[in-house]
Amino acid sequence: RTACVRGSQSRADYSSPPLIMYNYVVTAHKPSNVNLSVTGNFTSAKDTNLIVAKCNRLVIYLLTPDGLQPVLDTTIYGRIATLELFRTAGAEKDLLCLTTERWKFCVLEYDNENGELLTKAMGDVQDRIGKAVDSGQIVHIDPDRRMIGLHIYDGLFKVIPIDPKGALKEAFNIRLEELQVIDIQFLYGCEQPTILLLFQDPKDMRHLKTYEISIKEKDFVPGPWNQQGVEQGANMIIPVPTPLGGAILIGEQTISYLNGDKDDIKTVSMSFTVIRAWGKIDENGSRYLVGDYFGRLYVLVLEHDGTKVLGLKLDILGETSCATTISYLDSGVVFIGSSFGDSQLIKLHPDKDENGSNIEFLETFTNLGPIQDFCVVDLERQGQGQVVTCSGTMKDGSLRVVRNGIGINEQAAVELPGIKGLWSLRESFDAEFDKYLVQSFLGETRVLEITEEELGETEMDGFDHQAQTILCCNVAGDGLIQVTETSLRLVSASMKTLVKEWFPPEGQRITVAAGNAHQVVLATGGSTLIYLKVSGTSVEEVKRTESSQEIACLNVSPLGEGAEKSESSMVVAGLWDKSLVILRLPTLESLTTEHLGGEVIPRSVLFVTLEGVDYLLCALGDGYLFSFCIDSATAGLSDKKKISLGTQPMILSKFTSKNSAHVFAASDRPTVIYSNNKKLLLSNVNLKEVTQMTPFNSEGFPESLAIATETQLTIGTIDDIQKLHIRTVPLYEQPRRIAHQEASRTFCVCTLKVSMDESGEEQEEHFVKLMDDQTFEILDSFKLQEWENACYVISTTFTDDPATYLVVGTAIAVPQEPEPTEGRILVFEASEERKLRLVTEKEVKGGTYCLNSFNGKLLAAVNSKIELFRLADAETGGKELVSECVHRGHILVLFLQSRGDFIVVGDLMRSISLLTYKPVDGQIEEIARDFNANWMTGVEILDDDTFIGAENHYNLFTVRKNTDATTDEDRARLEVVGEFHLGDLVNRFKHGSLVMRGGDSEGPQIPTLIFGTVNGVIGVIASLPKEEFEYMLKVQTALNQVLKGVGGLRHDEWRSFQNERVPTGRESKSFLDGDLIESFLDLRREKMEEVSRLVGMTSVEELCRRIEELQRLH
Repeated sequence: RTACVRGSQSRADYSSPPLIMYNYVVTAHKPSNVNLSVTGNFTSAKDTNLIVAKCNRLVIYLLTPDGLQPVLDTTIYGRIATLELFRTAGAEKDLLCLTTERWKFCVLEYDNENGELLTKAMGDVQDRIGKAVDSGQIVHIDPDRRMIGLHIYDGLFKVIPIDPKGALKEAFNIRLEELQVIDIQFLYGCEQPTILLLFQDPKDMRHLKTYEISIKEKDFVPGPWNQQGVEQGANMIIPVPTPLGGAILIGEQTISYLNGDKDDIKTVSMSFTVIRAWGKIDENGSRYLVGDYFGRLYVLVLEHDGTKVLGLKLDILGETSCATTISYLDSGVVFIGSSFGDSQLIKLHPDKDENGSNIEFLETFTNLGPIQDFCVVDLERQGQGQVVTCSGTMKDGSLRVVRNGIGINEQAAVELPGIKGLWSLRESFDAEFDKYLVQSFLGETRVLEITEEELGETEMDGFDHQAQTILCCNVAGDGLIQVTETSLRLVSASMKTLVKEWFPPEGQRITVAAGNAHQVVLATGGSTLIYLKVSGTSVEEVKRTESSQEIACLNVSPLGEGAEKSESSMVVAGLWDKSLVILRLPTLESLTTEHLGGEVIPRSVLFVTLEGVDYLLCALGDGYLFSFCIDSATAGLSDKKKISLGTQPMILSKFTSKNSAHVFAASDRPTVIYSNNKKLLLSNVNLKEVTQMTPFNSEGFPESLAIATETQLTIGTIDDIQKLHIRTVPLYEQPRRIAHQEASRTFCVCTLKVSMDESGEEQEEHFVKLMDDQTFEILDSFKLQEWENACYVISTTFTDDPATYLVVGTAIAVPQEPEPTEGRILVFEASEERKLRLVTEKEVKGGTYCLNSFNGKLLAAVNSKIELFRLADAETGGKELVSECVHRGHILVLFLQSRGDFIVVGDLMRSISLLTYKPVDGQIEEIARDFNANWMTGVEILDDDTFIGAENHYNLFTVRKNTDATTDEDRARLEVVGEFHLGDLVNRFKHGSLVMRGGDSEGPQIPTLIFGTVNGVIGVIASLPKEEFEYMLKVQTALNQVLKGVGGLRHDEWRSFQNERVPTGRESKSFLDGDLIESFLDLRREKMEEVSRLVGMTSVEELCRRIEELQRLH
């Protein structure tokens, strides 16, 4: 049995079965697919804003000379279906009208004072009856702000009137004869609100029609013009503003301008394509940008004389990501939002560059969506999972390597064991760059000097090279300080000669020292604290005091932003009695004493200012870190927090990256401590043990760090400081499936390449590719047959065979067939030359949608059946797959998972079933199934009795085996024990973790599952013990009382399980929303206190600690 944390069961609680799984769902990478974008003056009358919808996230940017700056990133309790900006009469800035896929709508205004969204209006536009539109909601606002028009049900058009003051009136429905609506837009310059409708008739012909809307009669009046029979591929209407008026109709081969005069239609033809997005450039509507599904960007120009359109012109500008949305911002700057690849901020130039493009890329916004498959690997072999995703579609396809923590990009490395201390020195006090790197060893000190990107050893005449250095730094007035056990040496920075030497009191040794540009504080004989003032020419003892305890560590870093070269007004000492003492300088009087408690002495202390907040950090000998906020005037400490960073003693040092200060904690698990929104965050560094670190900003290695481990010295730059790191491996074709093979250190990736031939026909080619798992270089490629799609790939072994194989399941999708009737199972071996060698192939009667390693055999899902194969020696030599048994009785088997002899099946529409293999009979039998009709998109096994599934209405659910049921009928049913609306389509679950697991961290290990979604989310599902679940459920309930959803949307409704079977929604159960719970850590203090009052029996600090522990799961 797996070690799984399960809830304890009290006698009286009959409602929940024993062994129920309680799950905590949290996103490690937020949705990044851009679905919608609008631009206007939202945050103030003068601001140009871009508002972007990413699934259920709303991000508001401000356009500045330096690009887009995020103003607000907020969660909406619903999948955003439409966004429209509009301005009421007399208003200075725009309002945002938003609707969700569950038919809620709201009108939002930006509140500048608090930086929040205010709800101006809200409501529910759901009707009790009606079939929701398949092609997505259409919501537009009449150009003269008289009404909002919504097409959300087939055969109905809903109107929400807006009165002259901007208030919304009661909505009403108008019957719409046209059932198959392709697009609707309001026309400009009409006396009555008028819509233009593009629809398809029962004979598949497409037409345009206009209707005037009479608010008085609450009905349609036939409009000014119609157009029978337009291009069959027409799919979009662009309304043209006055004075030109009319509309542009976009097809697959033509773009036309229409204005009611049948003899005056202007048309421009183009080679066959599908236009996905458009954006208006000029307010008068004379130029538009349009983007097609290949990522080509065109400009469409209406040539006119001021009132009448004379012709159309279409020019190609260049290639971007495949656009889902196009927003023209200002002076040639355009946002291309994509749900197929990365979104981009581009600038259009009047002249073409050498590649024939008018496009300059200003900024790229990483998007992992759609994640079609992924695998969890530990490439660095450090016990930390990395997720490698198949992301993007068509030419925007790529692999993304996502890992937690920060990478160090090595610039230089040298074998140097035994470094006990590291310091960088500048040539003079005011020099911009570091020139020397001082390393201290047992009994000696060495200096490396950088000359023209070369590091070479050098000697400083004034240094004592035969002693171990305790401290080294530049001081004001061009001096260098070296502190050893026996003395403090002041050396001229320019002459490298000894200027002055200061000795400790008779018979005492210096044990600890700390310094800055003007001050040195040191401890001698263990407990005497001495304060010295230093400059380029003098060392002057100012004060000494006796400490009651031995001193373990010291720090005198000046507090304040940019205060590196000033003096400090206090010193902190960590003492052997496990306490911290803060003393005032120059008098050394005690200001504050803080008892840390526990058994372990402080090893490193640091004053540091991050994002304008002053902190005192203290690291203990057992890998724990204390953080305090410190008042720089009174030395008062507040907001004490304790967190485990490792198991060994650590050393704290400050460094700067991209103009902001951070702290490096060198230990067995090196960590960067940084601040975001004035909150301390931790990110582990992807290195094994680090003993010492110093910033080394030299000309040859700008903004670098020098890092010492047990055996070597490395100089490297640090990645951007953030939680998740994403490396992109562009493939320029669509990756669909991936598997990692440890034995050959390779990835096997199945890809799809789409190209156009001369006649404009699409060509699809499918490949199986072998890639190196470190460099991602393509080692070999195997092309599949015509129409043959790769559906699954696994790395597996077979009984009595030492080799590891890569097995690919395919389906031959002939265009005329409703479903594949043929497919293949291909068994490859990665040869020693790291090429793909086809060992054997097996033709099957259908698509092989899933494969699973099953006790030394191969389980395959072929259309509606499950077949078990073994690999045997063929009579003709070589190997062959031999079928052992078959299980039928499904609709279409898409997913297989196994544990022991149990097989969990995810069906296209028949939810989850549980099978077992009986080796004695050689048969597969069904034990139990979920009798609900769920259209599955992923399944996984949580433990022996509990399975999780994701379905196509964006829900997650868990089912469990009724082993303790009394009747056969009950035992044959998988009972639904948990339900939750995730709000995104899951494509794959995998066991694994994104974070380093400490071997001896406190508490039991919590098992986690990772999932990837269409909108680019990487999420984590953790199974919690019952007590923890119940406590966090209280926290979730309290948060919902304190925090109100944007637009009046409710969290409990958003997370309720809803699909065709449960149209009204059922409350979620056995699942917690980790994103909501972790948002507690970002709240203002008074809100935190309100939540902790509602939870009861708990302090804010305790709440923070418990939520931070959960946060460390991802």
